Amino acid sequence: MALEAIHKYGPVRVLNPEDLEDDALVVPLSMIGAPTVMNEKIPSTEQMTKPLDLIEKELGRKVTAIMPIEVGGGNSLVPVIAAAERGIPLLDADAMGRAFPESQMVTFYLDGIDCSPITMADERGNAVLMHAIDGVWEERMARAITIQMGGSASICDYPVTGAQVKQSAVHHTLTLAYEIGKILFESKDVRQNPIEALLKHLHGYALFHGKAVDIRRRTEGGFTRGEAVFEGTDELKGRTMRLFFQNEFLLATEDGQSLAVTPDLISLLDQDTGMPITTENLKYGSRVTAVGFPCDPKWRTAKGLDTVGPQYFGYDVPYVPIEKLTSQKGDAR
Repeated sequence: MALEAIHKYGPVRVLNPEDLEDDALVVPLSMIGAPTVMNEKIPSTEQMTKPLDLIEKELGRKVTAIMPIEVGGGNSLVPVIAAAERGIPLLDADAMGRAFPESQMVTFYLDGIDCSPITMADERGNAVLMHAIDGVWEERMARAITIQMGGSASICDYPVTGAQVKQSAVHHTLTLAYEIGKILFESKDVRQNPIEALLKHLHGYALFHGKAVDIRRRTEGGFTRGEAVFEGTDELKGRTMRLFFQNEFLLATEDGQSLAVTPDLISLLDQDTGMPITTENLKYGSRVTAVGFPCDPKWRTAKGLDTVGPQYFGYDVPYVPIEKLTSQKGDAR
């Protein structure tokens, strides 16, 4: 859809956060719901712009730039569709530095920025405008509406000023995503291992490599939840990793010991190509390398850990930074 929008309306201009006027109006646009549903319930193009129409009407002014609320997966591309159709710049920043499953799990919430007004739409033409007292209440109400809209919806929330973007957003994450893609696609030509190149570029860690032998995945409460089990291959034969997820991978363990814990980022990569495998696309028999990366420092604060730490998701493990876990385990970067 993003490619088609660019083909139809022309290229999208990417705007640096530093170039924003302090009084600019920046609006995040994303999809909310279970990724497994979005694989089958394709959104409409009108659905991508209707929340913007509503929010402009409510605020009485035009949007200066659109931004992704999170970086990674489809929500990196959703704003591209609306930016192309509207001729509005796309901001090179997001509000997570990764992906998280709930509405309050953004750096704007950590800094006490108002999430309202909130606008939502579905592919049938239904649209909703609401105000919430904070991101937690937004999540409760928006998730209930999403379920009624069939498990996925488009949403604009946390309209922010240019000054707030400069203070709270995670900058240049679309550029980083582009660099990751470039490494993956050019690795074959330069005969380098794509996973090793990625880990070096992102200061990441190889956690485990093996084959998916059990996947338990369910759509529940507007999320894709579950766990997967991997048997080690090659020198890890005989070892087992368990991976727990809620839309995103949140906890990786081996023999009950943590390998990586939210809010640090856990990703699965295809062993041959280095391409990412998301929670909804993981299949039995997939041969993967699990990798981990340190999160943005904002998530390691007390409020950050209260919002996205393991206890919030119901995992009875302490948060230990991935750098420390890896050094204790003795694995090489």
